[in-house]
Amino acid sequence: MRVKGREIPVAGNLLQPRSRRTTDIVRVVASVVLVSLVIAASEITRNKWNDLERSVSNIVGVLSPEQANLVYLLYGLVILALPFAILIGVLASLQWKLVVAYFLAGNIAGLLLSITPQGLTTSRLSFEGATELELNSFLSQFLIDSRWIAGLAAVLTVAGPWLPKLWRRWWWALLLAFVPIHLVVSTVVPARTVLGLAVGWFVGAVTVLLVGTPALEVPLATAAKVLARHGHTTSRFTVLRPAGTGPLVLSSTGSGLDEEAIVELYGPYQGSSRALSQVWRWLSFREEETAPLHASLQRAVEHRALMGIAIDDLGLASSRPLVVAALDRGWVLYSRTRMRGTPLEQSASEESVTSAWRSLRLLHENRIAHGDLRASQIRMDGDAALFGGFGAAEFGATEQQLYSDIAQLLITTTALAGHQVAVRSAIAEMGAQQVLAASSRLTRTAIPVGLRRSVTDASATMASARDEVLRQTGADQIKPEQVTRLTRNQAIQLVLLVALVYVAYPFISAVPTFYDQLRTVDWGWAMIGLAVSGLTYLGAAAALWACANGLVSFRSLTVVQLANTFAATTTPAGVGGLALSVRFLQKGGLGGVRATAAVALQQSVQVITHVSLLVLFAVVAGTTAQIQQIVPDPTIIYLIVGAALGIVGTSMLVPALRRWLGREIVPQLRDVAGELSDLARDPQRFGIIFLGSAMTTLGMALALWASVEAFGGGTTFVTVTVVTMVGGTLASAAPTPGGVGAVEAVLIGGLVAFGLPAATAVPAVLLYRVLTTWLPVFLGWPTMHWLTAKGMI
Repeated sequence: MRVKGREIPVAGNLLQPRSRRTTDIVRVVASVVLVSLVIAASEITRNKWNDLERSVSNIVGVLSPEQANLVYLLYGLVILALPFAILIGVLASLQWKLVVAYFLAGNIAGLLLSITPQGLTTSRLSFEGATELELNSFLSQFLIDSRWIAGLAAVLTVAGPWLPKLWRRWWWALLLAFVPIHLVVSTVVPARTVLGLAVGWFVGAVTVLLVGTPALEVPLATAAKVLARHGHTTSRFTVLRPAGTGPLVLSSTGSGLDEEAIVELYGPYQGSSRALSQVWRWLSFREEETAPLHASLQRAVEHRALMGIAIDDLGLASSRPLVVAALDRGWVLYSRTRMRGTPLEQSASEESVTSAWRSLRLLHENRIAHGDLRASQIRMDGDAALFGGFGAAEFGATEQQLYSDIAQLLITTTALAGHQVAVRSAIAEMGAQQVLAASSRLTRTAIPVGLRRSVTDASATMASARDEVLRQTGADQIKPEQVTRLTRNQAIQLVLLVALVYVAYPFISAVPTFYDQLRTVDWGWAMIGLAVSGLTYLGAAAALWACANGLVSFRSLTVVQLANTFAATTTPAGVGGLALSVRFLQKGGLGGVRATAAVALQQSVQVITHVSLLVLFAVVAGTTAQIQQIVPDPTIIYLIVGAALGIVGTSMLVPALRRWLGREIVPQLRDVAGELSDLARDPQRFGIIFLGSAMTTLGMALALWASVEAFGGGTTFVTVTVVTMVGGTLASAAPTPGGVGAVEAVLIGGLVAFGLPAATAVPAVLLYRVLTTWLPVFLGWPTMHWLTAKGMI
């Protein structure tokens, strides 16, 4: 490299891996989102698009026909000449690789817009004569041809980064001007032309990702000039770390203020990754947990330098900032002295650990939080511990940020010197109450990813540090601190609430009609139905209590069944209720395998009981021939069974699936089979489970029968029981949460098939669903919240 007549050798690789070019990746993702929005908007507003544009055009269209033709003529010439002007600029930069990318992007974008359901369409441009009107007509074809607009957007996206910023802005302004010009001259902007603009940007973004931009070229010559102006004449650059997730780090050997300076070069791609990380933390973490967002990459680097100066004034910095400067093509230079001292890993004695805590206390006394206390950022210079980094440091830090520092140093020092030394030194310097409060942040969420990765087995390290803090402080427990805006349980509950709104919408739409029919209801039967539905919770709780060998509280288990209604209704196939039961049993002291086996056993006995009662009541009803009216066509059943057998067969043939089944499913089935075998030898326990399962099934049937009687009756309990069990079995396969829609349709169809008038069946089924589903669902939400607060789930 030649700078002002001097040759400066560069040792090392300056290339940046493509996978780390976050800006280009973000551009591609944004272009995909734009294409999707344009397609979705055109589909949604297909019938209103032209009418809307004509109404807008009538408002802003102030030009006469002659003036409109003149505008069209001038703008058409500009659009026709624009790609050639861009090509001249590309050729002038002597970037021959870019020329190839230019032609590829333009042609691919035009080709994509030429694809139609009938195949590829060719251009229909025509040029007949040379009059002004015909010329205007010819040029106007470019303004409405989506392929031309797509090609222009693609080549401008590819060539733009290599050209002067002023040119790029003007050319984009000219291209985007086709929308207002169309409206001003009282014509409609074709939706396909807007699609062409989005597709062109997408093709150009992908091409830029593959070809690259000038921002990838490291401005070392400019960096050498900047260092020379600040008193350091570079004679050699040595790459210490290539650019990637962090900056490009070089060693500059020369003369002047320092014989050797460390130069860190931040490019636009390192800055974009940092910006995305900052935005994500701002969205997901509480406000007091996050530092203010930096407006630009240069502001972030300047902040780091200022924090380095402030910490160096306290005598606690391992290096001193020298220069911060903006370079070409969006790069920022940060130069500092070489770090003093030896890494903390090389001197991990109790004295050095105590020194690290002493230095952290001095930082905190000046309201400075470091924010990145990995072992690599701490060095020992004699008896003093010095800090480096400062990219996440904050002046005037909040209490939460100071606690985070203590938690981070607890992990680092525990990994280096053991939990006893680390906690003892921390308490000696920071105080027992501070360490105890900070220990609530020893969780995966509260500790930065970089620090967790720097420690071997971070989870075990955090656990040992927490246990040692409890032992040395004498505290009873350490409650994990909530650092995110939403906890995992809150996020799950929010998803469940959204699902509840979704599944409840069809019922809400039927409320006005149902309300009119309630005027004729017999409220005595309705209350009986409500009371009977409550017995199902006692039955389910008794069955699960017996499956768990009575190791959990029966009263609490009954309350859990109410919360189960909410979780099961808002998730397909009721999987949420099963997961909630497993979670409660685990919190009650059962192991994960034992809790899962207990729930699986209950479900197995429930299925056996359900089928047995179905056969019994079908025989008692004596109308088994009419059951086929609510059972799907045999062909559908055969297809379902065949598909299930095909899935099982495929699982046996695919090695990965076969191993997964052998590792996860077969042991569960073996446990359930063993439990069923044990039940056969324990009549009392089996009787409780069977009676509880039967109470659940028959309770639902009694609730539906009471609902039918509330609207006048007209059928027997046996008939209603058959319909309930057959309908429940078929609706359980419905993909909608809680079987909404499927349950109502099957139950109404079944009652009508057995002779009940539709005028009675419809309101009876809706009342039944209110009593057994919707009322418990709305009670289940606060119940689940209460159980969560009590730590029972």
